[in-house]
Parts: sequence; structure tokens; C-alpha cells
Amino acid sequence: MAHGDVAPQPMNTEALPDVGEDWLTENPYRAEAAGDEVWLTAVKIGDSGYNQNCARCHGLGAVSGGLAPDLRFLEAEEYGDEWYIERFRHGYTQDGVTKMPGFEEVLDQKAAWAIRTYVETRPEDGALDDHTARLTEIRDQLAAGDGDTTAIAAELTQIAGNVATASGAPKADSTVSRAAEILALAPDNRKGASELLTIGLSAAH
Repeated sequence: MAHGDVAPQPMNTEALPDVGEDWLTENPYRAEAAGDEVWLTAVKIGDSGYNQNCARCHGLGAVSGGLAPDLRFLEAEEYGDEWYIERFRHGYTQDGVTKMPGFEEVLDQKAAWAIRTYVETRPEDGALDDHTARLTEIRDQLAAGDGDTTAIAAELTQIAGNVATASGAPKADSTVSRAAEILALAPDNRKGASELLTIGLSAAH
């Protein structure tokens, strides 16, 4: 079905800093501009917003199945931002057919940039390949209820820092970084971290 049949879903962006009324041409929520805390908040809000409003055509996790462009490869630079925000606001029509509706009237600018932040931090294909063996060991260790979770969280954070994005953005949001976050916030939640790593390892294959 055409992208125009998607009913836009609202997004709660209250936790994000205001960006003014005039539409920007560069993502204000990147970590280097806004700090890690704002960046992570934007990623999580954008994750929800993307999967409610964009995944039907652009693919779950921003991995396109071919119906629409794979947004992971849109460069995390101002020229990539300009293309993105133009399409977000006004949509895209080809030969009189709406391929994508404009979202400017239904989602605000903060929502737009949150979705952009999520999409540009998606890992590139094969990003976990070099770490698969070790991540499998860690996953099994956590599933068995073993290991020092503080040390494991630190190792996962180190691995996550080496995960490359498809867009060239310097920071990736991956199942590895989210597993590390779970353990940092709740060291006893081995099950939750293990399940996230299982998802990541399954997606890698």
C-alpha cells in the first residue's frame, strides 16, 4: 500500500529541548551539539516515533525492504539533514502519486529531529560481525546468571563504541549499547541484557 495510507501517530517530545519555530537545516540533537543525555533521549523518542510512523515503508529498525529509501545511508551531515527535513515536511510525489505524505502539519520539529537522530545512529550492515563470538559468550554468561555485571557493562560499552553507523554518525545506537545501559542502570537485570544481545546477534545473521 502507498505511504499515503499511513495514519501519523503522535509523539511525546516534552523531554527534548526546544529548537524554536523556524525549521532548522541541521540536526540539533547530535551528541556533539547537544550532549550525550539529550542525544540518547532523542534516540529513544525517535525510535518510538519512527516505528509508529515510518517503519511500514522504510522498514523495521530503518532497514528498508526496497519499497522506500533505506534512510540509514543518509549522511549525518547538513546536506543529508536538508534532504531529510524537506521530505519530512513536504513529502514526495511522483507522476501525480503521493509516495510519501508531508508530516509538517502533524508532527513538530522536535519529533522530526528525534526521528532523524534515531535513523542516523543505526549500525551499518555487519557492524557486529567482528564481535559476534565475544558477544555470544557474554550473552550466554548473562543468561546463566554469571559474571560481574559492572565489568560486563564496561566491556559492552567499549564494544558499542566501535560499532560503525551506516550514515557516518560518530555514535551508534545498537543492541550492545542498550544492553550496557540496562546493566549500568540495573546490574541484576541480566535477563534483559541477555535478551537484547540475542536480538542483536539474530539480526546480525
